[in-house]
Amino acid sequence: MSNPQQLRYSKEHEWLSDAEDGVSTVGITAHAADALGDVVFVQLPETGATVTAGEPCGELESTKSVSDLYAPVSGEVTEINQDVVDDPALVNSAPFEGGWLFKVRLSGEPDGLLSADEYASFTAGS
Repeated sequence: MSNPQQLRYSKEHEWLSDAEDGVSTVGITAHAADALGDVVFVQLPETGATVTAGEPCGELESTKSVSDLYAPVSGEVTEINQDVVDDPALVNSAPFEGGWLFKVRLSGEPDGLLSADEYASFTAGS
């Protein structure tokens, strides 16, 4: 699965959509979903919570391990994807569509994120 060109990517394997009215959508990449294996539980930040770029803000539990979810940007969580909480397998089956995790109102410009091509190069060796 290729990485959508319109998204930006963190080195912790989260993706970020372009902001609409100051709000961006966050998910994990197909690369991360594949590495995790079958996701069975998702713990997301609460609506209204403040997240900080590069800091853990939730967890993804799979049949292999429990992994931290990192915020790719700083801001306030405006919405979580209840569908993913109810059916964590969406993270594996549709990481860039129905498997998104939460929406965040940005506080400042995103910094240090990779383009799709840069992320592909970053993950090429793993």
